[in-house]
Amino acid sequence: MTSSHKNKTLTTFLATVFGSIGLHRFYLKGFSDIWGWLHFASLPVSLLAYWLWGKDQQAAFLFGPLIVSGLIAFLESLVIGLTPDEKWDAKYNADSSRQSDSSWFVVLLVVLTLGVGAIGLIGAIARTFDLMYTGGAYG
Repeated sequence: MTSSHKNKTLTTFLATVFGSIGLHRFYLKGFSDIWGWLHFASLPVSLLAYWLWGKDQQAAFLFGPLIVSGLIAFLESLVIGLTPDEKWDAKYNADSSRQSDSSWFVVLLVVLTLGVGAIGLIGAIARTFDLMYTGGAYG
């Protein structure tokens, strides 16, 4: 019996764009994946925290679970995009009759992910230190 073919380029795209809500995990492993649900839970937890304490706290800290989930998804996107096709097929497409053939688009996604992830991580670190040491004097 052949299973559905899991596209590495699509998975990398889903992890880059919608990774903070776990869409790439649901695409790969279905709705029984606990890590996908943890990614997804970061959105309602962040919205609930903002709704409850939004007037008293900095919004960046209230959306911390969603930001951390997004940064983890960027790392997952890099790992997925840089996995060789043979290893990808052995892990996710063992029962599929097709073989993966990644093009240059996955390389462009990895470069985009690395750039956006680095900017996001540096911004999160800078904002955290600004709030810890100056009380938010620079923003």
